[in-house]
Amino acid sequence: MSEVTDAPARADETRRPLQGSNVWYELMTPDPDGARAFYGSVVGWTISDPIGGEQDYRMIGRSDGGSAGGVLGLTDGMRQEGARPIWLGYFGVDDVDATVAAAEEKGGKVLMPAFDIPQGRIAMVADPQGLPFYVMTPIPPEGDPDAQSDVFSLEAEQRVGWNELMTSNPEAARQFYGDLFGWTSDDFMPMGENGEYRFFARSGETFGAVCKEMGSGSSKWRFYIRVPSITKAVEAVKAGGGEVTMGPHEVPGGDHIIIGNDPQGAEFALVGKA
Repeated sequence: MSEVTDAPARADETRRPLQGSNVWYELMTPDPDGARAFYGSVVGWTISDPIGGEQDYRMIGRSDGGSAGGVLGLTDGMRQEGARPIWLGYFGVDDVDATVAAAEEKGGKVLMPAFDIPQGRIAMVADPQGLPFYVMTPIPPEGDPDAQSDVFSLEAEQRVGWNELMTSNPEAARQFYGDLFGWTSDDFMPMGENGEYRFFARSGETFGAVCKEMGSGSSKWRFYIRVPSITKAVEAVKAGGGEVTMGPHEVPGGDHIIIGNDPQGAEFALVGKA
């Protein structure tokens, strides 16, 4: 992956804590060129050519010049080892090695031991229910030590605007992520027979939620990308060879959402106005 700290410098008193923050999102796909065409049409992103190195890694650029994440091309060898098309999230941590050790103590599993890249130190772990995610301690860009990632925003377009965890054991997940990252989940919305939709917050700011698997859905982290118009996005998804599997559906606050599969097989989710 490449630079994850594109946000402008912030004064110390306004800096967000790193632990448990959203610092990067990554699409793993067998066809990066196909993904470039699809998400360019649907979201408006510009996905770069490979940045070099042993892997096919590409940057996702926003219209405002910032980064939205990265795209990792899956090789046949990766797929034979079990890798599949998927969106993954990176959570910022103060100490990768200590966080990995804590995750193991709390029932998680190390999928990729900690290692260094030019942009920081990362590792991949799975929570006790088997859902993978990355942890990372980013290195700020030279000359901008206070820079912070801005790949997540509740309101800004072309960024992830919501992080949703669907799991077989919401109570265990709340305990695990709360202990690991300091997330709270006190507020909730009742969903009848589907239990509770518990809102995740860090430092008092809501950024996502955890809930029980619904319908025939499986456990997963799902990341909702904000677009200006869900209606237009649906048209672009279908024109680009993707599939809408749920929605459009209105959610509290007036936004609408859809869930679908891109042409390369990765599930995606969008949020925006109707």
